[in-house]
Amino acid sequence: MAFDAEAVRAQFPILSRQVNGKPLVYLDSAASAQKPRAVIDAMSHAMEFSYANVHRGLHTLANETTDAYEAARRSAARLIGAAETEIVFTKGATEGINLVAAGLGATLQPGDEIVLSEMEHHANIVPWHFLRERLGVVLKWTRVSDEGVLDLEHFQSLLGPKTRVVALTHMSNVLGTVNPAAELARMAHEAGALVLFDGCQAIVHQAVDVKAIDADFYVFSGHKLYGPTGIGILYGKAERLAALPPYQGGGEMIAQVSMDAITYGDPPHRFEAGTPPILEAIGLGAAIDWLQALDRDAIAAHEHALYARVREGLAGANWLRVIGEAPGKGAILSFTVDGAHAHDVAQILDRYGVAVRAGTHCAEPLMRRFGATSSARASFALYNTPEEADVFVEALTKTQAFFA
Repeated sequence: MAFDAEAVRAQFPILSRQVNGKPLVYLDSAASAQKPRAVIDAMSHAMEFSYANVHRGLHTLANETTDAYEAARRSAARLIGAAETEIVFTKGATEGINLVAAGLGATLQPGDEIVLSEMEHHANIVPWHFLRERLGVVLKWTRVSDEGVLDLEHFQSLLGPKTRVVALTHMSNVLGTVNPAAELARMAHEAGALVLFDGCQAIVHQAVDVKAIDADFYVFSGHKLYGPTGIGILYGKAERLAALPPYQGGGEMIAQVSMDAITYGDPPHRFEAGTPPILEAIGLGAAIDWLQALDRDAIAAHEHALYARVREGLAGANWLRVIGEAPGKGAILSFTVDGAHAHDVAQILDRYGVAVRAGTHCAEPLMRRFGATSSARASFALYNTPEEADVFVEALTKTQAFFA
């Protein structure tokens, strides 16, 4: 059965608005996706009828809110094939990576090596630079081909006796490239390294099984997964989380505290100090449950068809440079227009109601790799339609005319 984008689209209130007198065509979901009514209602209901702090109360509201909060943890665990105790709520994927980097940093020595790739988001670069600056670890960079494909042979050559951590994106936020996570994890483990995947994009567009790919750590954010901001998930194998020291101190993460000693709680609560993002976790749980009720394969086919439609509509446009042509890539189109700055392209597209991203996309090493100071990016989601794809093609063609 074909995916009914119009029926799904109707569940997103914001998509009915206009921008500059034109129907909104929202093509910036890779940065942050819009929210369905199910998420909005879940968070509103929690605030209106059943809000209290979690875990430490014994009254009805506290119990109801704790149940909803932990139900969201169970939903996240089911989404990626993990155990509940392997799911840590964070403020986002960025905090999840920082948590892992800070914890592993306690075990690293000067000269130890961390392998990244040229296609990483800054969130999966800067925390490892902290360890380079503070501990003297060495960062090694896996090359990316002109088509935007990770160079597996080069990756293999970087692995050695000093490799301690491999941290890679599962799906590039700029190129749309989907990296072979299971193969990369196997290679990393054979070298004796731990592996972390940034799954912010992949989790939205495909099924992810953290056990099947054998990830030691996997992170994703809520706001790209049709949920709220301020919430994310860190998955860690049980034995990996048990070996990590706490990232922050405060309430909830302790077992006992005295004036001269402290003992810590077990994962995942060891890493959830203080009052957590309760409403956001409930909203993320609602987003996951909503998404999982849909046909994920049909969504993926729909998104790929939108991308193909746009590429066909722009065929022969010799003023357009597409960055990233990896086989099997996701529905992300990063591009430059001859003679135009990406910011100007985005602003003119906005006149037609079309919202795209412009800039370095928090991936400056990748931009330099492709010789670009910036690019525009149209990212397609389950609520986009073929008609919107056509509007984008027409608007971009008109935009180019400003610079011809």
